Amino acid sequence: MKAAFLTLGCKVNFYETEEMIEQFRQRGFEIVDFKEKADVYIINTCTVTNMADRKSRQMIHRAKKKNPQSFVAAVGCYVESGGGALAEDPAIDAAFSNRDKRTVAEQVLQRLGLAEGSTGVESQRGALSQDRTRSFLKIQDGCNQFCSYCIIPYVRGGGKLVSTPLGEIVSQVRNLAAAGYKEVVLTGIHLSSYGVETSDAREFVRAKGEPLLAAVREAARVEGIRRIRLGSLEPRIISEEFLQGLAQIDKACPHFHLSLQSGCDTVLQRMNRHYTAVEYKEKVDMLRRYFHEPAVTTDVIVGFPGETDSEFQQTRAFLQDIRLADIHVFKYSPRSGTPAAVMEEQISPEWKNIRSELLISDAEIYRREYGERFIGQTEQVLFEETIVENGETYLYGHTGRYVKVGVPLSEAQEQGFRANEIYDVRIGKVLSK
Repeated sequence: MKAAFLTLGCKVNFYETEEMIEQFRQRGFEIVDFKEKADVYIINTCTVTNMADRKSRQMIHRAKKKNPQSFVAAVGCYVESGGGALAEDPAIDAAFSNRDKRTVAEQVLQRLGLAEGSTGVESQRGALSQDRTRSFLKIQDGCNQFCSYCIIPYVRGGGKLVSTPLGEIVSQVRNLAAAGYKEVVLTGIHLSSYGVETSDAREFVRAKGEPLLAAVREAARVEGIRRIRLGSLEPRIISEEFLQGLAQIDKACPHFHLSLQSGCDTVLQRMNRHYTAVEYKEKVDMLRRYFHEPAVTTDVIVGFPGETDSEFQQTRAFLQDIRLADIHVFKYSPRSGTPAAVMEEQISPEWKNIRSELLISDAEIYRREYGERFIGQTEQVLFEETIVENGETYLYGHTGRYVKVGVPLSEAQEQGFRANEIYDVRIGKVLSK
């Protein structure tokens, strides 16, 4: 039997999809591309915005249309928040929560009335996915920050924090190294809370990042792994102590995703974000002192309830001032059950679109400016695969700062460059996003 998977949303979802793929592979399923006809489709859903909900539904229906006789399962955050609506959707044969992901293959087999080993394909136990040169490794789950707009703490354990023990992290990193991966991305729902198990939402600040730093140190000691990249970080984890330790780890990538959400203090307060714009800038400046030209990227929400034009312009001016390497812009999306969903002065879709387009336009400038700083310099590039851009074929990859670099395929072949290898490359072209 054939199983196909689609992942929507965050890096944690991508990691959990890999785990589910391995469950099915070990039970004898042939894993195929989601575009192909399969017997089982697993859609790992996201619910962070209304758009994510809609995308989840679209992919569920696309799978059933591809093969009406297939078994289509929705798993993850949209299942947690979708409630009864999913049960009424004829395209869904089963819905599994985030907790169910650990046993989803077994549960699907039970629903299909099959015993393990009866899928008609020889088992491939122990195989690891090789479709990427880097691997996401979830080392933390849960969030207890409860930002006023965010549904994730409610669908990811209700605020409970869980961290993977160091020994297990090392074991998994060794497995990835043995499978040929060169880069590991340590990720979590609230990665900055790694090693923190208390209900106090400020405890990770007092921990000064030492538990996460220990995880990076141990992962970096694994032979064969060339890079350790961190997932999204809470700005308040950035401290002198944390950066002093991180800067001493050669394999640590100088790439930091610090979620901002707004550059206006009054909006940050309504969002229940526990820092000011000035404090955020101090963290960025600190990163730039400890690392040469670090890539600092962020998320920004436009159209949050009550956001005035003046507040939006404060955010835009703040971003123009700090000029980050990239900005992911999101239009505020009400999530039922969150405090922001019932706030007064909800912003119209028209204004959200206008503000989003302005910031996206600005972000393109910042991204190009940052990438062009490295033209003419020699950087280490982890090559991934070939792509076609503007009619030309490139072997592309990313630097440690996650700058996307392309080498014309003919030139790459002449120099002996191969995918899933790291080479010193004199940067002549930085590819668009």
